[in-house]
Amino acid sequence: MPDTTERRPYHHGNLRADLLDAAERRLRVHGVEQLSLRDLARDVGVSHAAPRRHFADRRALLDALAESGFMRLGAKLRAAVNEIDDKDDLPARLQAFAWAYVQFATENAELTGLMNSRKHRPGATAVAEAAAAAFGQISDLIEEGQQRGELEGDDPDGIGLILYATVLGITSMLNSGMIEPARLEGLVGTAVTQFLRGARPPEPR
Repeated sequence: MPDTTERRPYHHGNLRADLLDAAERRLRVHGVEQLSLRDLARDVGVSHAAPRRHFADRRALLDALAESGFMRLGAKLRAAVNEIDDKDDLPARLQAFAWAYVQFATENAELTGLMNSRKHRPGATAVAEAAAAAFGQISDLIEEGQQRGELEGDDPDGIGLILYATVLGITSMLNSGMIEPARLEGLVGTAVTQFLRGARPPEPR
């Protein structure tokens, strides 16, 4: 009988990175429900068994995609904050942080949704750690502001969560079509300004 075994190559350069790139492209176009290891193998031109050398199953693939997304987001947030020359300019640094997050979340709406849904999945330790590393930067900024007396309170994580929830809400409204893209920059600026106003220590009497 003729050998009908699939003869696609088993290895393909940096296969893991290629599969994640293909997964993100498919996610952007078709949504998370259309992601499968078999389809990704076909997309990158390898045997249907090859992806399982890197991802045990579909759940592992989705976790890896979310982890990669948080690592990229963290790098983008860090770069945006570091572009501010005056390291004591808390408003400018928070504006840079918030705007960088909003840009990422609106340019990668499907990926951001996946990231947020996977970071709390029991057992997804690497995803949770990547998320904590990305968002921990805002707590660091707020803690610096508290130490300089610019912000009140002693819970930088809790206060940072308020600002994060605000910008998350703005991006969710834009991604769902509730607000126009032209309003985005103004809304983000107002959100940070109002946040800082509310988080400042009360004026001495």
